[in-house]
This record gives sequence, structure tokens and C-alpha cells, in this order.
Amino acid sequence: MSKPELNVALVTGPNCDMEAYAIRSTLEYFGARVFTYWIGRPNDFIDVLSGKDLYPMTDYIILNFHGDEGKFIMPELEESIYEENEPKEDFGDLEIRRYTDLKEKIVIGNGCTLGDTRLAQAFLDQGCKIYIGPDDYPFGNVALMFVLRFFYEIIQNKKCVKESFEIAQSMDQELRMYQIYERK
Repeated sequence: MSKPELNVALVTGPNCDMEAYAIRSTLEYFGARVFTYWIGRPNDFIDVLSGKDLYPMTDYIILNFHGDEGKFIMPELEESIYEENEPKEDFGDLEIRRYTDLKEKIVIGNGCTLGDTRLAQAFLDQGCKIYIGPDDYPFGNVALMFVLRFFYEIIQNKKCVKESFEIAQSMDQELRMYQIYERK
């Protein structure tokens, strides 16, 4: 295997598997090395957010989840399955502030309302360099196309993050809901 173009963590929440397969296959075809993390419980997500279970050479993190009102929708477990002190709620800005340590990472929250300003600021405050996500409810095909075009521009055309974002966002009127936030 030749050296990959970049390393991508594809963190996949419940009921997002078809989109994850499409993203992974395409990014690998583009030349990226993709590490897929299947989130089966809240503690799995915490392990990735904290960096504990994240490949050390990760360049980009795609949080491929369903979202609602600026929160990542977590798997719902039977009460007896939760581990001690494991959160039982969806993850919003407070949980991101509590569990996240992703220094200098570029993170894409690719799900409905995951571009919420408070959520994005929580990621930036916890060390992320750039956070990208939609501030509304994109149709599934739109979310998939945004990620694919963004990484096509990064890998194939050697564009910077900001240029790649602008090109991906310009493909369709609905993609205007994607926002980019940068740490100052």
C-alpha cells in the first residue's frame, strides 16, 4: 500500500450505516485511509471524542450521525445495559465540553443541526481547529454529497479546507446550510 493521501476517522452513529459505507468506499477510492468507528453506546463515542480510541495520525474526523436540535442522537440502550456513569442522553454542547479533547483536529458533524453554533463553539473550545456542519435539516443525499465533494477537493485538487468547503457548499442551494467555524 502506498502512503495514503490523508487519514480519516469515520465515526458512525446508529442507523447511519449505508451512508458510512458510501463515504468510506469513496474516500478510500480517492486515496484516503479510513478508520471506521461504529458507535454502539455512549461510552464508545466518549472514547473517540476524548482521543482515547482514536488513531493517532488522524487528519480529519467525520461524525456521521443523526442530529436534532444541535445534539448527536445516541443509541438507546436497555437500562441494565448502561455502564456505571455512562450518559443516557443525546450529546449536545455540554457533553462535548465535558468529554472532548481533539487538539488541532478538523471535525465534520455530518447530521441534522450538527452545525449549531453552540455545538461548534464547544468543539473549538476543546481544541478543534475547524468544525463544519449543517445548521438545519439536510436531506440524506445532500449530507453525503457535501462530504464527498469536500474530500474530492481536498485530495484530488489539493485545495485547502476553506476552498474545499466553499466548493462543496456551492453545489446546491440546500448545501448553504453547511457552516464552517474556525478557532481564532
